[in-house]
Amino acid sequence: MTRVLLRASAAVLLLLSSVLIGWRVLGPAERLDTSAAPYPPLVVSSPGVTGRINVAPLIFNDRLRIYAAKHQLRADEPVYGKAVYTSRWSLRRWPEQLSGVVSTGTTVVSRWSDGQLIGQDGRTGKILWRTSGPDAPDYAGHRTGAAAVWTPPGLRVAAGFVVVTAGQELLGYDVSTGAERWRTTIPAGCTDGFTTAGGVYVCATGAYDAASGRPMPDWPAGPFTAVGCPVAASVCAGFRDAAGHGWLTSTAVPGRAAALDRPDATVAAGVVVSAADGLVNAYGPDGAARWTWAGDVRVLGGSSTQVLLLRPDHHLVVLDAVTGRPAAEFRLAFGKEDDLWEISGLQIAEHYLAIERRRPDAPDDPESPIYYYTTDTVLLAGF
Repeated sequence: MTRVLLRASAAVLLLLSSVLIGWRVLGPAERLDTSAAPYPPLVVSSPGVTGRINVAPLIFNDRLRIYAAKHQLRADEPVYGKAVYTSRWSLRRWPEQLSGVVSTGTTVVSRWSDGQLIGQDGRTGKILWRTSGPDAPDYAGHRTGAAAVWTPPGLRVAAGFVVVTAGQELLGYDVSTGAERWRTTIPAGCTDGFTTAGGVYVCATGAYDAASGRPMPDWPAGPFTAVGCPVAASVCAGFRDAAGHGWLTSTAVPGRAAALDRPDATVAAGVVVSAADGLVNAYGPDGAARWTWAGDVRVLGGSSTQVLLLRPDHHLVVLDAVTGRPAAEFRLAFGKEDDLWEISGLQIAEHYLAIERRRPDAPDDPESPIYYYTTDTVLLAGF
């Protein structure tokens, strides 16, 4: 009888141990690792490729790189590093999935599948605030995380607000505190719009003040094509309306810009730039011609002072936005890489560029093993 009791007790203990181990491994958990290290100074690299990595970074104030994974948000440094390094800070949540990430100023805001919005100091990783919102889409960043940091679903920033879409709700949260300031009902076709530099959320069916959620009167008719968006379809410098008319958006009320009517035109470094027929033409906000540069290129975008162009042979050309004079030119390749790739996503920061590359004949599904150009498919460059 004693042996039976001992065996039964051992079995119960073994079962309890298994349950405890399973709970520790699979149970809900959150881990935050912050940094007390000095914030790195701004370093402007010489023009050229600085590295290649296997994940897409959100370039944070030209000092850090922030990465998204299914259950983790993390940052490393330096921004010009050749590889991915030990995390400076990280936030891991389980079983919640990271839906998207945006940043503004020194604040990084992440949205999670359980509806949590978490604001962190991007320099240290310290949590500044958190608030509960509508459930968010699951992680869809695929192998590199690019979709979560460069095109986060239903997550935008503008005018000191985080703008969230969920179904037919549009919500605005204060970036500094996380407090919900407003919410409004929107038509079904108003999800995943963009925000303007003038502080307006724009979707196919209308426009809303990002600070109050109130509809904007006398807005052009959509759907719209946003142009000049640094990242996350946020703070866009202009758009084209349903009629193909171009508008600049430095203020809440858009200003007509006929030079932006061309389908190939965009806004870079405060000027309207178009590239066609071997010429790059730049125009001021008033439509006056600024400069012309000869070359067969595609306009990638720009920083506050420079325009970035891509040649068919994958050379990056950097022009001064005021004069149109070349500031730099170099081949976008790490070492002896070939040119058999296309751009599938990118971010242009003030002094650095990150490009996610795919194969020219790649299938549409990023989960395909033959979608990305290489294992280290993200190219980093300074300019």
